[in-house]
Amino acid sequence: MLTASLTIIYGSMMGCDPMGPGPDLRFGLDGQVRVTVEVPLQGGIGWQQQVLTWNSDGAWKLYEEIGYDSVLGDDNVMRNPGLPYLYAANYASLLQLAIDNAGTRLWEPPDQVDDCGIGRSRVSILIRDNRHDEEKEWARCAFYANSLGDLSTEGFEPDDGAARVIQIALRARDFTLGEDFDQYAYTGSLPFATIERGAQSGIEFAEGMLVYRSPEGADEGEEPDGWSAFWREHAGGERSPPEIDWARDMVAVASIGERDEAGHTVEVRRVLLIGDASRVTGSKIEMVELVPGDYCTPARRFEWPYHIVVTPRGHPQPSYSLRSVRVPCEA
Repeated sequence: MLTASLTIIYGSMMGCDPMGPGPDLRFGLDGQVRVTVEVPLQGGIGWQQQVLTWNSDGAWKLYEEIGYDSVLGDDNVMRNPGLPYLYAANYASLLQLAIDNAGTRLWEPPDQVDDCGIGRSRVSILIRDNRHDEEKEWARCAFYANSLGDLSTEGFEPDDGAARVIQIALRARDFTLGEDFDQYAYTGSLPFATIERGAQSGIEFAEGMLVYRSPEGADEGEEPDGWSAFWREHAGGERSPPEIDWARDMVAVASIGERDEAGHTVEVRRVLLIGDASRVTGSKIEMVELVPGDYCTPARRFEWPYHIVVTPRGHPQPSYSLRSVRVPCEA
């Protein structure tokens, strides 16, 4: 941090902005800001990531993903709900804070922390300038945060660089999603990985949740009853079942029953532990059905959408919830 501090002091003494040209030619004014929050889960074997990408024309999107044991579990994209130009003025305000404002501007030259360890999240700010085809990126560690929603600058003295990166991330959030936004896809979830997702199976699934989990006290790695038979019927005997560490994990099968047109899908969205500070009393698996939007013309076809995931062992009989989301037709 001493090198970065001396760089800023030197820039001030020379009477120039250490980030580049003045406001009329501000770096990134024609470009993009990208905020990334990476959260380790389950001792680092799982992860959650959020990427807020904001273009200078005002258009933005929030990409989120969750995974387990190096395998993606699910991802989700949300885009600006209004016309992009409504966010363009705030984009310029964010750049002013990141580049010109003495209390929040980011260090020059840009620097990054690569590994924040298991107990902390990694936050990065990338600014791209289209005119010069150049990118600058800053990354710092934050106390464990589930999402942009609970990111905080508290507790970072004397690492002023971390406080600055987090402040810019928070302002980018407030200018786009809003400070009170609470619809992050995977906040609070245990990690999970997709084994298989589709709409055609050897089983005509009913709506519900099947869970395969070794019983308490079983020998380490003992396969739960019914798993091999389920997989044989599901795959038609054509594929071997995936390798599962039953001492550590369980398998959940989410399904929504029969649908009479193509295009419906189901996703496991969150795997939640239920209880209080003293003990866990259960678990809940949230499912989301993605329904083709208005004016789509899906083919008439009978399907049974499903999503099979592996996740850390939870309660033997978790509850589930199901909600529907209408999605736009593909262009």
